[in-house]
Amino acid sequence: MSRNDDSRFWRDAREHLVRYGGQFAPLIIERAEGSFVFDADGRAILDFTSGQMSAVLGHCHPEIVEVVRESIGRLDHLFSGMLSRPVVDLARRLAEIAPGDLQRALLLSTGAESNEAAIRMAKLVTGGWEVVGFAQSWHGMTGAAASATYSAGRRGVGPAAVGSFAIPAPFAYRPRFERNGVYDWAAELDDAFDLVDRQSSGHLAAFIAEPILSSGGIIDLPPGYLAALKRKCEQRGMLLILDEAQTGVGRTGDWFACERDGVVPDILTLSKTLGAGLPLAAMVTTAAIEERAHERGYLFYTTHVSDPLPAAVGLRVLEVVQREALAERARVLGERLRAGLMELMGRFECIGDVRGRGLLLGMEIVKDRHTKEPDEGLGARITGQCMQLGLSMNIVQLPGMGAVFRIAPPLTVSEREIDLGLSLLEQAIQRSL
Repeated sequence: MSRNDDSRFWRDAREHLVRYGGQFAPLIIERAEGSFVFDADGRAILDFTSGQMSAVLGHCHPEIVEVVRESIGRLDHLFSGMLSRPVVDLARRLAEIAPGDLQRALLLSTGAESNEAAIRMAKLVTGGWEVVGFAQSWHGMTGAAASATYSAGRRGVGPAAVGSFAIPAPFAYRPRFERNGVYDWAAELDDAFDLVDRQSSGHLAAFIAEPILSSGGIIDLPPGYLAALKRKCEQRGMLLILDEAQTGVGRTGDWFACERDGVVPDILTLSKTLGAGLPLAAMVTTAAIEERAHERGYLFYTTHVSDPLPAAVGLRVLEVVQREALAERARVLGERLRAGLMELMGRFECIGDVRGRGLLLGMEIVKDRHTKEPDEGLGARITGQCMQLGLSMNIVQLPGMGAVFRIAPPLTVSEREIDLGLSLLEQAIQRSL
């Protein structure tokens, strides 16, 4: 396209788009393939964020393209009271791979939707209305999901849902509770729930958590924490909802991040990775909870519930992840990526911490390793240099979150692409200092 066309594009964007957070990247994306996106000049940009942390099979995976083309010509969208084979097949497949006795699924479109469905079910089943989450959480931008989101977006839009409580996420890099110089997350959790109990009216319904808080700065819950959290919920008659929008479907090295801890939630929510970049989400729960909810009149009737086309996509995603052992691949390549980041950390004082699991890693940029003060300005400069060099990186710059790069390449990324990304990141850091 000509420069005049580009000018028209940006003028139209300024005049006709609602700005929904942050800045738009200063380039026009024309196509995508595998681990790369391509701008209007044909420049290849290595995508180290899998789109919106979603495209676990890379962009335009041939099998996903095939199933979309096939499905759109046969079965796309139905009346919400009708069922199709892809929907029932995907529900059955999710029951087969989900941990424990999670065996009944509701298929939806977005992560916020699946979290809405989960919170609504928890309230109905328990009879409570109070929902607890982490102060660094992100669960969506709608209703109950937004009320359980504390990392951003709460100001200027009126009160959250009645009974919304938050506790600090356990953060080993910046520990709040220490005993003999060792981070004591158990004492922190006890203290947090003591405060919840003091504020609760006695109608606690659920705790909703991400096993790795992504927008919160890639905060990985320490081993043992999830089990302790589950016990806290059981003691109070609460349900535990785990939001695995970003951690599910192999990204952390297991099918689901909670499997590392041997913890089965009462409700599991999936999105992003389940559709490999296309709009598909799921809420998965036990037969006992679903039966109780149904008896009490559970209602979550939406236009795109149980749509066949995205269900067919989800089936193919799960098939590819299993057939190609992509969870194991995420573990192996994640170690390669982590080793490269640690090597950079050994050479650049501005890297304060490297954390995460599998192919969901975080790298925090600081002004000083001893004070651990975040350097948001340097993080922004590195981000800009990365893009100029042909590397798309996503940095958390929310207030109080520091400057944390969220690094999540597709599970199909190659060793060569991992090494290329590390090389471009090194150059970007050198140019930014």
